[in-house]
Amino acid sequence: MANPRVLTKRRKAVRNIRKITRTMQLIATARFQQALAQATATRPYAEKVTEFVEQLSDAGEQLESAAGGLLATHPQADRSVLLVITSNRGLCGGYNSALLRVGQDHLARASQGGQTVELNVLGKKGVNYFRFLKQEMAKAVADFPDTPKFADVEPLADEFMRQYAGGDYSSVHVVYMRFLSAAKQVPTCMQLLPIRPRAADFSPRGLKSAARGSETQYDFSPPPDELLAELLPLTVKVRLFQCFVEATVSEQVARMVAMKAATDAGDEMIKLLTRQYNRARQTQITTELLDILGGAEALK
Repeated sequence: MANPRVLTKRRKAVRNIRKITRTMQLIATARFQQALAQATATRPYAEKVTEFVEQLSDAGEQLESAAGGLLATHPQADRSVLLVITSNRGLCGGYNSALLRVGQDHLARASQGGQTVELNVLGKKGVNYFRFLKQEMAKAVADFPDTPKFADVEPLADEFMRQYAGGDYSSVHVVYMRFLSAAKQVPTCMQLLPIRPRAADFSPRGLKSAARGSETQYDFSPPPDELLAELLPLTVKVRLFQCFVEATVSEQVARMVAMKAATDAGDEMIKLLTRQYNRARQTQITTELLDILGGAEALK
């Protein structure tokens, strides 16, 4: 039987840890609500502007020059870019491990295809992981903001677009945690560049609706080439920013769930230690009573 004093110390330590995990759960919940509001506000805009640019890019190959080379493919390039977005802090369950597995799978497939991948890692956890593996990184940023703003992401998107338009890379991929709901987040490897055209019957004068079987006519002002030249860089920036926003939401969800599980485990451990303490204390009291009764009988 364990010593009651030892059980008391252990129960006190578990209670202190439970207070910490409960506080972290509340903080993650508050941050999740803020990040969720931002993600739900920006997602419709990001999806619609991406959809419009993908449809507009199907208007003809003559628009590739107006897009600044962002629609062109570079099959001759033997290099590509992989951006991995991880968290700066831990205690978020399997959030980072799932992202790193997807990143490693992408690197393995590219290596088998004979392509060189320039690895860019954002987040302290990812940087430390690839440094431990002695994986060469073209860019390693361990102090990226936990809640990035559009101004923080825009220079990164500009650099990717400049290098891709120059023909340096064949593609640009981003590994991030896609937020579907509070109960489901999926580690995703998204192709940022080139933007994949949609399989839709679209021309500068009309869009055929598959659901209704009709064709909707559009008049563009300014012309499609000017629209594409303006919207395509914006689309790349918005899509990349949306990756960061959804990664932030998913991180807070993962931390909230992990801290709730830790708090619940602490509650169960406190109950178990309390039962063990009560048994040990009862055994100690019974032993003391038997010693007293034995002594009293010996004095008769």
